[in-house]
Amino acid sequence: MTNILIIILSSLGAIFILLAAIGFVRMPDAYLRISVTTKAVTLGVGLILASAAIYFDNLSVTSRVLAIVLFIILTSPVGAHLIGRASYFSGNKLWEKSVTDELDGKYQPNSHRLSSGEEFEDEDEKRKKKIKERDLL
Repeated sequence: MTNILIIILSSLGAIFILLAAIGFVRMPDAYLRISVTTKAVTLGVGLILASAAIYFDNLSVTSRVLAIVLFIILTSPVGAHLIGRASYFSGNKLWEKSVTDELDGKYQPNSHRLSSGEEFEDEDEKRKKKIKERDLL
């Protein structure tokens, strides 16, 4: 019975990793590629590691597998977010059929600052305000 479970889990993991590889090749832009690979590879590796924990049936192996799966689940979305953010800020274009760009107009390229909806103050205006405040003091 455990052999069947191991075969099922490892096969499903391999299928998810295969789908991630296919999705990486077929997706039209970097942001969709990041999304596909992050989700599918995380699930695929988790399933393969779960099958390894069942196969070895040892507490030390199982605890290592749980630690690795937890680490992957915690770091994979963060890494994907940072790669996507750096890609957007470096000027990588969205797919032409993308419906919305939620960061459009909220990013200031010269200072790399994001706004939560308020308009940016020009850097010159800020300097002028500081100079006026100093002159008044």
